[in-house]
Amino acid sequence: MPLHLIKLAVGCDSVKELKEWVAERMQTAKKKGLPQRHIHITRMAPKRDAEILAGGSLYWVIKGEIAAREKIIGIEPFRDKDGIGRCRIVMQPKVISVSPRPMRPFQGWRYLTDDSVPADLGKSAAGSIAAMPEPMRRELRDLGLL
Repeated sequence: MPLHLIKLAVGCDSVKELKEWVAERMQTAKKKGLPQRHIHITRMAPKRDAEILAGGSLYWVIKGEIAAREKIIGIEPFRDKDGIGRCRIVMQPKVISVSPRPMRPFQGWRYLTDDSVPADLGKSAAGSIAAMPEPMRRELRDLGLL
């Protein structure tokens, strides 16, 4: 059973914005002749990397909700130019919308077990939910209608 990571998407207001940001980074990488992979650098490296690399994803928390995920394809610990340990979390550059679920703020990343991840949204559901104004979507979720 794969293990997942969960992380706050700081400064991101929607799944659409996250998708645009990743697409922009991939365009820049393509222009520079770099591989098409999305990299997020963190300070701490996950200790349970084998479980994560067995099919895990990075789940993004956007505005207080788990809202999207990207499949993790690599974990690369390294030292930066100042000698500080860091970790590259390497992901496929495909953002997948998930059924929104509330999540309180936290620092860094956390492990997320496979039995507690939200379901992926199909393309039609993802488009209609993402198109809703956020206050309406949150109210419908709180009423149990989403």
